[in-house]
Amino acid sequence: MIHLARKDIEHTLGKFIVTAMGVGMLLGIVLIMMGVYRGMMVDAEVLLDDISADLWIVQEDTLGPFAEASRVHEDLKNIIFSINGIDKSEAITFQNIQLPGKEKAIRVVAVGYDVYGTINPISPKRLIKGRSLKTDHYEIVVTDKTGFQLHEEIKIGRNLYKVVGITHGTVSSGGDSLAYISLKDAQELQFLYSNKRIENDRNRGLTAVNSLMVNSIIATVKPGYNVDEIAQDIRKWQHKSVYTANEQKTILTKNLIEKASKQIGLFTAILVAVSTIIIALIIYTMTLEKMKEISIMKLMGLPNSLIIKMIVEETLVLGLFAFIFGNLFSHLIYEKFPKRVVLEMPDAMMLFGIVIIASVFASFIGVKKVITADPAAAIGG
Repeated sequence: MIHLARKDIEHTLGKFIVTAMGVGMLLGIVLIMMGVYRGMMVDAEVLLDDISADLWIVQEDTLGPFAEASRVHEDLKNIIFSINGIDKSEAITFQNIQLPGKEKAIRVVAVGYDVYGTINPISPKRLIKGRSLKTDHYEIVVTDKTGFQLHEEIKIGRNLYKVVGITHGTVSSGGDSLAYISLKDAQELQFLYSNKRIENDRNRGLTAVNSLMVNSIIATVKPGYNVDEIAQDIRKWQHKSVYTANEQKTILTKNLIEKASKQIGLFTAILVAVSTIIIALIIYTMTLEKMKEISIMKLMGLPNSLIIKMIVEETLVLGLFAFIFGNLFSHLIYEKFPKRVVLEMPDAMMLFGIVIIASVFASFIGVKKVITADPAAAIGG
């Protein structure tokens, strides 16, 4: 058996490797795009998993605090707690704020919760330094990505907040870092106006805004009770929208991420198509460069099947090398991205299958050129 593909690759090894690296970078970006989508799915569930609430009670006819504005009264938590089958219920707020960084402002999502309540959204496994909040005012827990250090003071609004704890891997559904403050501080930041604003509103005949509002009431259900039935009772008697944990995840992964996932999928498909076209053009160019040699082979009596096998093998080897380089490239750079990128083996295996199929189709252009090659061309100058 004459290993024509191996001999030809050895003859142009440098060019072959550089070409494989170039295509591999494109495939690496494809893997990164898949990882971005996986990361979005993980980010969407981080806060929900940390809170571990069975029910989310929000403003009527809204999708809740992660999808649209929602305001309910804080004391609703007491009414929810009195319902048969409810184990715990607490009020919680979510708001985007800017923390003053050393070089530029740092965007975070602040989670406000009752420090003395029964549900703590700060997961102990994510707390890497310090402690959770212990007082109602002027303490904050931030994620390590913000760059703040333990015991550092951060000015938010008109007050200074002391960093008492640092978490790792805590992000909002949108990938922004999380910060945790007390419910009273969160209500002051979100719902209270400045003195001048209140004075101006009074002059206009407007009453001051009620600060005892929250974005959602979260609750857990006692074992043995049906979550869906309790949710239905709350909808009926309290006139609020209620979502179970699974429904809330669906809102995040379907309603909020669906468009982004379609965009990522389309971009990934385009990159795969571009990679296939590039491989096809490269194989076609490599075939053109050795048309005289191919004509000599045909003149010597070598069958088309043997020469076609060489072209297909070269294309597959190119695709394989490109996939290997793409994997290495993606694993080298994925941690540099500002949002979470999750690289999983099933995605890599799926891409490998796509690369093999694409390489076979890409080889058809070179194969067609081989079949139409004229043996008499070997005699020409």
